[in-house]
Amino acid sequence: MHDDRSLVESRLKRVLDERIRPAVYPDSVPLQVGIWTAPGEPVPVAEGLAAPRSPIAVGDAWGAPWGTSWLTVSGTVPEEWAGRTVEALLDLGFDANMPGFQCEGLVYRSDGTPVKGLNPRNQWVRIAAPAAGGEEVLLHVEAASNPVILDYHPFLPTELGDKDTAGDRPQYRLARMDLAVFDETVWQLVVDLEVLGELMAELPVEGARRWDILRAVERALDAIDLQDVNATAAAARAELTAVLASPAEPSAHRISAVGHAHIDSAWLWPLRETVRKVARTTANMTALLEDEPDFVYTMSQAQQYAWIKEHRPEVYARVKKAVAEGRFVPAGGMWVESDTNMPSSEAMARQFVHGKRFFMDEFGVENQEAWLPDTFGFAGGLPQIIKEAGSKWLLTQKISWSQVNSFPHHTFWWEGIDGTRIFTHFPPVDTYNCSMQGKEIAHAVRNFKDKGRARHSIAPTGWGDGGGGTTREMIAKAARLRDLEGSARVAWERPAEFFAKAQAEYPEPPVWVGELYLELHRATLTSQARTKQGNRASENLLREAELWAATAAVRAGLPYAYEELDRIWKTVLLHQFHDILPGSSIAWVHREAERTYAAVAGELTAIVDRAQRALAGPAADTGTDVVFNSAPHPRAGVPAGGARRAPALSAAPGRCTVGPRTEGGFVLDNGLLRVAVDGAGLVVSAVDLDTGRETIAPGAAANLLQLHPDFPNMWDAWDVDRFYRNTVTDLTGLDELTIAADTPETAAVRVTRSFGSSRAVQTLTLTAGAKRLDLDTEVDWHETEKFLKAAYPLDLHTDRYAAETQFGHLHRPTHTNTSWEAAKFEACNHKFVHFEEPGWGVALVTASTYGHDVTRTVRPADRGTTTTVRVSLLRAPRFPDPQTDQGVHRFRHALVPGAGIGDAVREGYAINLPERRVPGDADVAPLATVGDEEVVVSAVKLADDRSGDVVVRIYESRGGRARTRLSAGFALAGARVCDLLERPREGEEVRVEGDEVMIELRPFQLLTLRLSRA
Repeated sequence: MHDDRSLVESRLKRVLDERIRPAVYPDSVPLQVGIWTAPGEPVPVAEGLAAPRSPIAVGDAWGAPWGTSWLTVSGTVPEEWAGRTVEALLDLGFDANMPGFQCEGLVYRSDGTPVKGLNPRNQWVRIAAPAAGGEEVLLHVEAASNPVILDYHPFLPTELGDKDTAGDRPQYRLARMDLAVFDETVWQLVVDLEVLGELMAELPVEGARRWDILRAVERALDAIDLQDVNATAAAARAELTAVLASPAEPSAHRISAVGHAHIDSAWLWPLRETVRKVARTTANMTALLEDEPDFVYTMSQAQQYAWIKEHRPEVYARVKKAVAEGRFVPAGGMWVESDTNMPSSEAMARQFVHGKRFFMDEFGVENQEAWLPDTFGFAGGLPQIIKEAGSKWLLTQKISWSQVNSFPHHTFWWEGIDGTRIFTHFPPVDTYNCSMQGKEIAHAVRNFKDKGRARHSIAPTGWGDGGGGTTREMIAKAARLRDLEGSARVAWERPAEFFAKAQAEYPEPPVWVGELYLELHRATLTSQARTKQGNRASENLLREAELWAATAAVRAGLPYAYEELDRIWKTVLLHQFHDILPGSSIAWVHREAERTYAAVAGELTAIVDRAQRALAGPAADTGTDVVFNSAPHPRAGVPAGGARRAPALSAAPGRCTVGPRTEGGFVLDNGLLRVAVDGAGLVVSAVDLDTGRETIAPGAAANLLQLHPDFPNMWDAWDVDRFYRNTVTDLTGLDELTIAADTPETAAVRVTRSFGSSRAVQTLTLTAGAKRLDLDTEVDWHETEKFLKAAYPLDLHTDRYAAETQFGHLHRPTHTNTSWEAAKFEACNHKFVHFEEPGWGVALVTASTYGHDVTRTVRPADRGTTTTVRVSLLRAPRFPDPQTDQGVHRFRHALVPGAGIGDAVREGYAINLPERRVPGDADVAPLATVGDEEVVVSAVKLADDRSGDVVVRIYESRGGRARTRLSAGFALAGARVCDLLERPREGEEVRVEGDEVMIELRPFQLLTLRLSRA
């Protein structure tokens, strides 16, 4: 037999493209189209429907960036089409390769009822099946002219990402606007041939199955009359029946397909556009569920459900109905698919509290899985949070993007810092936008790393990122792949069904311990500094607002701000979405976030002020102040979570001095630290006077600002590539070095530098009684494609260091023995990093930065080790926001010599939660006091069910076991152990003695207690 395989395969491609696909719609007539463009932001549906229309024709330009146009299409079904299936084909000017990234539309009937969404892969609207001749057609389309930000030449700077700079040039030209006959038989033939052609391409050439398919395809092509495809399509399909009916091998891999449309809650579009993206996609998916009985669709992010509930109630009603039927599945149980590296302990917990509670309240559904397909790495504290929220599974896909190391498992136990294990799955299809193509299914089979032990994987199926969801073509392909020789078996299943099967067949998978570090997108720890500072400030203010509102409710009877705190938490959680907090969204998103954070700060400050004034009581005649301490550790005589009259405070020990240094510069001393600042304004010595130990490495200088070029190979706002380190400029040029403060309480010097088009002013401060050097930095930043860091070379030998994460800390190596360690050249911390030799350590604490790097060198002269930590301050990528971080920024850090891990924890909280002073004359006892400093109070609040119970969350902070007492600052009627949703845990009891609760904690264990008041 001569080998004509390539000839037949090429024939299939051409005949499909040029004859069969065009025959799906054999007859068509044009529709009449009118348009009205809203003058500003999107308008209510009723207003858009009622607005006057002007004629517009196919080929005409429409749609300024971020605009909304209302189209009306009208026509009549020709009499000769009676009894046939008729659809409207509405092409707004789509590029088929960009679903979710360009213009989109939502179709309405004249009464305002939404029909379905329009996107590049879903341009049809069913009119009738069968149609009646002469039937009038009238549809309205709310069309969004969202500009293309990520174009074919990606990452080019563009001003289209902000409505104020995008201009008004039309972005699109109206394309096909027709009524057309839909030929179901031809459409099915297309799917048959696509499935077989794609499968054939993945099979070994020497295998019989490939040739069986090839000959069946050849016979089908022979059966088609290219001049009359519609009349011969059935005959062609008949030639394919046998090869489509051949069953899969018994050992075939099992793929659980689940309909999906990963919709970024903001990214290359603003939040307001996501509201409409969700409405379009869910309108499509609920319609598809009605047509396809086997189909199952899942959507995460409670925020997105809340949006359509508020803005598109008609669509939401359809969603609720489909959820009740078990076909539309709420997934994930989080408020949004958040970043998990940077959110605080409480914020990460509240993502699940608010997400799961919404799904339970709205749908009666409690999720067992966390669903985070696109998040940029996973902190080591997350498994415990998932388990404490009542869930037990995790899905993500993003780790497959790692640049260097291929993750060794697809199904495994993920063990967090406290020992909690979560059953975790990475879909081997390596995408959350599976479209049921043969190459995707075959890749999943080949790629699956757990062969021989497991055979189940999941495939989130549908167009995502910008929405769109599953298409009828994907469903038709999945139907053919249910039991097809040469392919994996594909079946639509809910995530919980998949996880149950996967865990049952693989009950003892391998274990991965610690963080799931993504070897990519490391710069998201630094980009858009104002967004990150707004997040941190909001988290801290929420802690304060809950603490003092609860204290004022118990102590003074002040009404607790339930509604306000609930709403503000949801706002802050929304902005932790994995393209907002990481700084990878368009300019519009981040400018809006900055305004939102300012409003949040105003509201929370008002709640704090109201509560503290109620607690402080009237000021004495002498004008006394009450000092409030929100931190979880006592401070200057003020108990943790309590307040004291200012006159009762003991004076801080020691006395601060600042004077000239012989070699130039200044020496600062407070009796605990002696810090030398040289003539260039750099810290060249920091001596712990208790031990005489020098902190700074010999011949090195700390608080050294360093500037790198920063032009990654792609993903500008997301990535920093390792080669950035090859070029560095030490910023040692000095404009001014002066004494900023010289009092017994404070010694400070101010350093001013200019570089490029920017300026930095740093204030270095010692305070009486504080064994730390405070470092305040203000940068007026006007660089482009640069990376600014501050370096601290420490005279300290260690092969690992601690970085704070949720409810504890994790250790990372300081060396690069393996490719896994070398890949972690930029990493995340919350409030501190800590370095330690036996008996002596150093902490660097931060009020708002997250990214850092650590390197180590050995000095030839004395063979001592220099361990250098550098905090990442600012970047200047030009995509997707060409003005990223331009302007003035303020950062606060502190260097803490002689610090143990407990000191790092304490100072980290102290720098983030400064004391507040309020006129008054009252002492305020804490609502909850723990007996040991290693146990940290993470939250004090009133129970969400408004019972008046006090909820206290604590955790062991040092990585050891703890046995302590929690004292309630009120008459205690009882105490229960709860989950994060404040539901008592059956079988988990604590011993209560009077107003005290006896507590034992394992390393890094978090514990939520519900305290009932007598």
